[in-house]
Amino acid sequence: MKKIVFVCLGNICRSPMAEFVMKGLTDQLIVESRATSSWEHGNPIHKGTRDILQHYQIPYDSHKHSRQINLEIAEEFDYIIGMDSQNIIDLKKMLPTRLHAKIYPFAETSVPDPWYTGDFEETYRMVTAGCLAWKNRLL
Repeated sequence: MKKIVFVCLGNICRSPMAEFVMKGLTDQLIVESRATSSWEHGNPIHKGTRDILQHYQIPYDSHKHSRQINLEIAEEFDYIIGMDSQNIIDLKKMLPTRLHAKIYPFAETSVPDPWYTGDFEETYRMVTAGCLAWKNRLL
């Protein structure tokens, strides 16, 4: 089974949203999420992300906490998917060159961070479309 990890800055908004949307779309992939930064390490999913997942009746693990990507996860997973262009840049700085072929952008356009924009609905729409595209690409 293919393994994918979605990555955003803090692992409290976009990447966990993508993780749980994708898990709701298929059980034929192993899906996790991580952060590039340690700023939010250990913090729970943002309330806005929890609210939008609840609104669309997408189950999520209420005990989920932010975790940073590391070499072990990068080596274990087949696809490392950055939610925006800065995440891609950061991942390439953080990980050895031999793993760069595993790093992909989530979509053609960056997914805005709702922590800054406050627009969790826009993020949800983009995440849902992107997850459907990745599902179709991988399965």
